[in-house]
Amino acid sequence: MSNDNKHNFEPVYNDLNLRIIFLITLMAVLGVASITPAFPKISNELKIQANSVGLLIIIFTLPGIILTPVLGVMADRFGRKKVIIPSLILFGLAGTGCFFVRDFNHLLVLRFFQGVGAASIGSLNITLIGDIYEKKERTNAMGYNASLISIATASYPVIGGILASIAWYYPFALPVFALPIAFIVFFKLNNPEPVVRPELKKYFKNIFGSIKTKAALLYFFSSLVTFILLYGSFLTYFPFLLNEKFNASPLGIGVLMSTMSIVTGITSSQLGRLTDRYSKKTLLKISFLLYTIALVLFPQIETIWLLIIPTAIFGSAQGINIPSVQILLTEIASLEHRAAFMSFNGMVLRLGQTLGPLIMGGMFIFIGIDATFYTGGVIAILNFILLVTFL
Repeated sequence: MSNDNKHNFEPVYNDLNLRIIFLITLMAVLGVASITPAFPKISNELKIQANSVGLLIIIFTLPGIILTPVLGVMADRFGRKKVIIPSLILFGLAGTGCFFVRDFNHLLVLRFFQGVGAASIGSLNITLIGDIYEKKERTNAMGYNASLISIATASYPVIGGILASIAWYYPFALPVFALPIAFIVFFKLNNPEPVVRPELKKYFKNIFGSIKTKAALLYFFSSLVTFILLYGSFLTYFPFLLNEKFNASPLGIGVLMSTMSIVTGITSSQLGRLTDRYSKKTLLKISFLLYTIALVLFPQIETIWLLIIPTAIFGSAQGINIPSVQILLTEIASLEHRAAFMSFNGMVLRLGQTLGPLIMGGMFIFIGIDATFYTGGVIAILNFILLVTFL
């Protein structure tokens, strides 16, 4: 945390800067979690095949694969605020524009531009935590931020399900909140900006020197796998499993999906205590065992309320995994190139978010919906073996 002594006598979650970062985080997870309960309804009303609805995620995450590291470099060179404020504005305008269209192709165009706005949001919020806080406060701040992500991803499907029950396009009104948040960031966020700007050759040498270490590569690959599982098996095809197997309503889908996020929030809020007993590397390994168990269980359950069990296990894995990886990565990078370094992780996340629906969509088409979960289980256990072997 900053050296201001007043912060030493109060919990980190009371700091205004962290609360503003929380607002950014709320937008970072809004783009997907709020609309997935509407997918079956979008498929029916717009006459779109189930596997094609996943394009709403793919087209949203695709810009981040290219733009996230570029925007990270810009944030290191020109300042965090100069990147994140325009990003929030574009996210808000394009996202809200989706509310007004009734054509799937037009929807995809607006989702693309919303994805351009979202490209920096999900990495620069983590960068800001790494910039402002240190040591135990950084661990706690990351844990609280992950908890907030979980609360948001628990709430957004319920909110999205309620709104989608009115009309499929109502969940697309939610991004409008990004606009006032951009003004709050401009006027109220007090964050350190990089002062030393090394020449570009040295700057990129430092970045790539950090990225190509064995530990960093394993963390990045784990992030990739995590978001393939989350966006492929869970967020895209879990709603269809519920709809096809149990005839669940959009609201019912949202409520059950929120169970995962609630458990994630509870788990990640205890990250400080968990890291007192276990190393972050050990927690990371355990998380992929939990993913495997959950994903194998999903298609085997025949009673809808029993799905709470694998959903909670999946949520526990998320709560352990995501903040642990974020902390481990911020510890590797220095302030001068942290935004680019964390944005590379953001690019990896976007790649996972894009590949997940594609991979699982292929399994859905050629084998069936159960295969989208069994494939995820195989991927998770392979990553566990990789971490145990090399980390």
